[in-house]
Amino acid sequence: KNKSKGCIFHKKVLSLHDFLGNNMRHTLLLLSLVLLSASVRADRMMDIMRNYNAKTMSVAEMDSVLLGDEAMRREGEKALRYKLEYKNEQKLFRHSFYADYYLVDTQKNDTLWLTNEPVRDAAMSPNGKYVVYAKADNNLYIYKVDFKTEVAVTTDENTEIFNGISDWLYEEEFGTTALYAFSPDNKQVAFVRLDETEVPTFEWQTFLDDEARGSELYPKLHSLRYPKAGSPNAKASVCVYDIHYKTIRQMQLPDYMDGYLPRITWTPLNTPTKKDEQPTSDLVLLHLNRDQNRMDVLKGNPKSTVCHPFYKEESKKYFVNYELFDSWQWLSDGRVVVVSEKGGYTQAYMYSAQGVEQRLLTPEERDITKVYGYDPNTQTLYYQAANTPMTRQAYALNTKKNTTTQLTKGEGTHDLHFSKDFTRYIHCYHSVEKPHTYTLCEAKGYEAKGTVLDNDSILQAWQALGVNEKEFFTITTERGDVLNAWRILPKDFDKTKKYPVVMLQYSGPTSQRVLNNWRKRFGYALADAGYLVVNVDGRGTGARGREWRNATYMQLGIKEAEDQISAAKYLKTLPYVDGERIAICGWSYGGYQALMCLSLQAKSGNIFKCGIAIAPVTNWRLYDSAYTERFMRRPQVNEFGYEGTDLMKMAKDLTGELLIVHGLADDNVHAQNTLLYTDALVKAGKQFDMQLYVDDNHSIRKPENNEHLHKRIMLFLERNL
Repeated sequence: KNKSKGCIFHKKVLSLHDFLGNNMRHTLLLLSLVLLSASVRADRMMDIMRNYNAKTMSVAEMDSVLLGDEAMRREGEKALRYKLEYKNEQKLFRHSFYADYYLVDTQKNDTLWLTNEPVRDAAMSPNGKYVVYAKADNNLYIYKVDFKTEVAVTTDENTEIFNGISDWLYEEEFGTTALYAFSPDNKQVAFVRLDETEVPTFEWQTFLDDEARGSELYPKLHSLRYPKAGSPNAKASVCVYDIHYKTIRQMQLPDYMDGYLPRITWTPLNTPTKKDEQPTSDLVLLHLNRDQNRMDVLKGNPKSTVCHPFYKEESKKYFVNYELFDSWQWLSDGRVVVVSEKGGYTQAYMYSAQGVEQRLLTPEERDITKVYGYDPNTQTLYYQAANTPMTRQAYALNTKKNTTTQLTKGEGTHDLHFSKDFTRYIHCYHSVEKPHTYTLCEAKGYEAKGTVLDNDSILQAWQALGVNEKEFFTITTERGDVLNAWRILPKDFDKTKKYPVVMLQYSGPTSQRVLNNWRKRFGYALADAGYLVVNVDGRGTGARGREWRNATYMQLGIKEAEDQISAAKYLKTLPYVDGERIAICGWSYGGYQALMCLSLQAKSGNIFKCGIAIAPVTNWRLYDSAYTERFMRRPQVNEFGYEGTDLMKMAKDLTGELLIVHGLADDNVHAQNTLLYTDALVKAGKQFDMQLYVDDNHSIRKPENNEHLHKRIMLFLERNL
């Protein structure tokens, strides 16, 4: 790229005569070697990603071990007669799908089909007498097992109304596909009704024939109700269906509740105080306002339809983390173990049946990362917590004695899976040096009884590769913040030499990539190819308390980029780092962050020589309402935040070589982001590399595309570092 004089290749200037003359065969040979090198290394990377993930046990497998043969037999005798199974899965959104569901009669070893058409999100009632599911018309149905009959719960003709099932937004951003719940007495089904009529539609095209894998003459048009930041959301309401009387009642919600209803459940059946009384249960609803900085938990009476407040959490400064509601423990005496970060860390509190806080159960300044459950017999809460941001340990808290016991030891990640009666559990341990090991333990005395699965063969195969392992370290920025990081030294590392650096990161709010766990992925093959690989968790990432998690609130991307740039500046000072050859890479939010780093780095001396952005958001106005507004609020109230993080307006500031990648059928981060951004780059006179994948989604899952992408990445790094 030396104006009209020729093309610079490996520091030799080649003229047009060179290309047409004798030097051409040498140039092609050298170029072929570079391409072959990148291809071989990419193949090795794919091999690592495919073959060195540890075998993990499913929940069903762990339950089987916990029960044992005799207990399994007794459990089978008490089990429901019918089991619900499915086949012929047809994907809908990221997690949801339609399938052919059927009942297996465990006594007669017979099969009974539910319907003659695919349905979604089918589930059995607690007593096994009913199955609820939704059809393609988005209506809810109940199948009565004893009578082998189907009853329509709802009969909406408008398919823009979702009854008891999630739309795209609720599934993607609230992690649920089913929005219904059977009452504990099997008499009622509560469900959320979503009306998408006013939600704007997003459209995209696909170009390939799925059967023949050949081009169609005319592209196929797809559409999806997709609310972008600031645009109308689906209207949510809650209804309760009485199975016996076949009636529907709509619950009365306060007028101010026009936001989200992402969770619906029931309290356990209470113990009647009078002789002739029947046990009852309250309906429980979780409501979030549009900005998601206020969370209300309501208890409702399904007969009167009246709801009354049980819990409220509101923040003037940050968002309220609704996901912690999934860890709440509803006790049979009406009390509730509430998990909240209102005190600065994710901690557990005991609340009365009336919703009054009684005491803080976990005063330690560390984040609870998972709750396993509450044993009413021993009054013990079992949970996982981050005793350091990079590790996870398991604990038992006796709420009666107010004593806490650490159940696990050793640096790394510890996880537990309990039996239903909390008498036994499976202990899963893994770290950067040890693949998943599963041990059977007794809860009484927390005694290990034997190893169930050890993954020793995976460990031996991994060690035979001779690759370097992750090393953890910290970086102190010029602002005084201490960032956690890991690095993988390049193959055959020699401290007297200088190496190029590839910085991998995600950087999204509450995320973590610097963890002491067994995850053998992209970075190891890069190190094997001769790169120093580094990953840094900056401000906004998880397990360091609420203030750190929310440091990026209202202006996503700026502080995260500052931290990645600071980390790169530190790496540049190391004697074995070639400071002129540093790359920044990321996918999704990480892709957005890579672009932000390349756009802001000029102020710091252009620290990154190149960057790779895969499926990036480029303007938060283009992304969905629930995720974006959770961390940025609406554009109508935070214009400064949206304007200040719009990468299209920063296109003129981009420095360094860029590879930008997107799947054209991405229904999550639309390819619109990349296309509009690259248009801005063109108008700013910026050169870049772009790779598009036809009819592929956000994850670029098609095997041939995924393999091509990783080879493309290796080739780009080979050329630019």
